[in-house]
Amino acid sequence: MKKKIIYQINSLYRDHFRVTGYEFGKGKKSVCIVGSIRGNEIQQLYTCSQLIKRLKKMEEEGKIKKGHKILVIPSINPYSMNIKKRFWSTDNTDINRMFPGYRLGETTQRIAAGVFEVIKDYRFGMQFASFYMPGKFTPHIRMMKTGFEDVELAKQFGMPYVVLRNTRPYDTTTLNYNWQIWETHAFSIYTTSTTEVDKESARMAVRCILNFLAKQDIVEYQGHDGYISMVVEDRDMTAVRTRSAGIFESCVKVGDEVEKGQVMAVVTDPYEGEEIETITAPISGIVFFAHNDPLAYADTAVFKLIKKES
Repeated sequence: MKKKIIYQINSLYRDHFRVTGYEFGKGKKSVCIVGSIRGNEIQQLYTCSQLIKRLKKMEEEGKIKKGHKILVIPSINPYSMNIKKRFWSTDNTDINRMFPGYRLGETTQRIAAGVFEVIKDYRFGMQFASFYMPGKFTPHIRMMKTGFEDVELAKQFGMPYVVLRNTRPYDTTTLNYNWQIWETHAFSIYTTSTTEVDKESARMAVRCILNFLAKQDIVEYQGHDGYISMVVEDRDMTAVRTRSAGIFESCVKVGDEVEKGQVMAVVTDPYEGEEIETITAPISGIVFFAHNDPLAYADTAVFKLIKKES
């Protein structure tokens, strides 16, 4: 294992800003894995740490195939992580909306440019991503439909689901999108949580990455093959929304099967304590996403359901 500084900005008043990477193996740039880009992505950071620990042992045992280099970057935004702030600590900009970056631009543009210059030529790119709303997911691989996506390749991770979605204008400045444009096979990996550590889904993610690398003849690994991935379109999921704002209490969890009409959550008036809304399932399906914040706004998507096959 080789620990190296991927990008650095010198600071006058505090420790320098550094993006640290861990290299395994030697040879062509085969795989790059990126952990947290936002400062609240604790699960993403933790999962990367477990992957680094596993790859270090595998390298010592000679299980990384010759001619392959693997780079793991646990965090691209350590400053914000230090103060538990999701976006850049000074101006609240999102580094994952700055790719491929600009070396003469604002700070976050420079960080994106410096990092992307190092990682843009890898054959496979994997990012532990998080959602913009508070909640938990069923673990899955998510891909944007850029014309460069490869669904069959995504299935080789053995995650429960592969989710496809159409690109939107702001997606063109994300890491995943730019990796694909630079002809890297890019995958966003979602585990269950973001701001808290979920060891079980972290173990699943590490296992699925090693499964994928073994199938690409990059590492020697024999483990559980995982799931036969179900491919779903994000637009085909059913969003369940609140009508009222208040204290949110879920009655189901991610991965549960629900029947049409089943109570999924209740919303309580935060001042008077009366139940003001009962949220029921509009279809029979599987809970793919579930809101987990104790407060909910009106007209918020608090669940996403995958329709059960009849």
